[in-house]
Amino acid sequence: MTDNPYGPEWVRHDATAADGIRLAYWTAGQGAPLVLIAGQAVDHRSWQIVGPGLLRDRQIVIFDHRGIGDSELGEAERFTTRLFADDVVHILDDAGIERADVVGHSMGGRVAQWLAIVHPERVRKLVLVSTSAGDAHGPRRSDEADRAIRSRDRKEVASVFWDEAQDDLVRLLAVGRDRTALARHHRASRAHDTLDDLPRITAPTLVLHGELDALTPVENARVLDTRIPGARLTVIKGAKHGVLLDGGIGMQIADRFLRRPLRSALPEAPADR
Repeated sequence: MTDNPYGPEWVRHDATAADGIRLAYWTAGQGAPLVLIAGQAVDHRSWQIVGPGLLRDRQIVIFDHRGIGDSELGEAERFTTRLFADDVVHILDDAGIERADVVGHSMGGRVAQWLAIVHPERVRKLVLVSTSAGDAHGPRRSDEADRAIRSRDRKEVASVFWDEAQDDLVRLLAVGRDRTALARHHRASRAHDTLDDLPRITAPTLVLHGELDALTPVENARVLDTRIPGARLTVIKGAKHGVLLDGGIGMQIADRFLRRPLRSALPEAPADR
C-alpha cells in the first residue's frame, strides 16, 4: 500500500533483520494483531483488497519480503523460506507484537509454516492458503500454469489465479523487478520442505484452498491437513490459486475462523464448499 492509497492510517516502518538489512513493513488499525505474508516475489500490494477487508478491530501488518519492493536484498544466495520466517519475527519485534494471527498465501504459506514450527509462541492462529509442504510432497503444477507463471505477463499470471481477472485483481500481482531476487525467491520456494516438521505446529490451523488451483494442486492442501494436528481443510469449489486475495468467500471464511475464540477456533463448516 505504497503511498497510502487507502488513507493515512497505513503507516510505513522499517525493521532490521538478523543480518542487518532493512525490512519495510506497514501497519494499520488497532486490536488483535494479524500478519499477512505474501507469496513468491510479490510485494505488500498483493494485500490491497484483503488488508482493508480484514481491518475491523484488528492491527494489520503487511510487509515486503527481502529483495522485494522497499526491503533490501541482503545475501540472496542465503534465501530460504525459513529465513523469511525469521524476518517476520524481527518485524513483529519491531512492531512490539508478542503474538499474532498469521495468514500466508502461496509461498507466504510456506513461510508461515516455518514461523509456526520454529516460533510457536508468536503464532496465535494460522491460515495456510494455496500452499504446500513442499514440491516433493504433492503433484506438480500443470504445464499451462507453469507457462503462465514463466511468461511474467501479469494478465497471463492472473489467469492462473482467477477465472476473470479485472484490472483491480491484476494489480495485486506486483512482482519485484530485481532478477537476482526473483530467481532466489523461486529457488527458496522450490526448496521448501516442512513435511516432517508439520506435526510440531500447535496453533489452530485452517488450510484454505481452491478446488481448481493448477499452480498448487489441491492434493497439496490435503497433505497439510493430514500432517498438522487438528487442522481443518476448506476447499472452495471453482476457485483457483488466487482464493482469498480477491476479497471473496475465501477472505470471509478466514475472517470467521480468526474471530472465533481459541477454544472453538476450528470452523464448523464441512471440509468442502
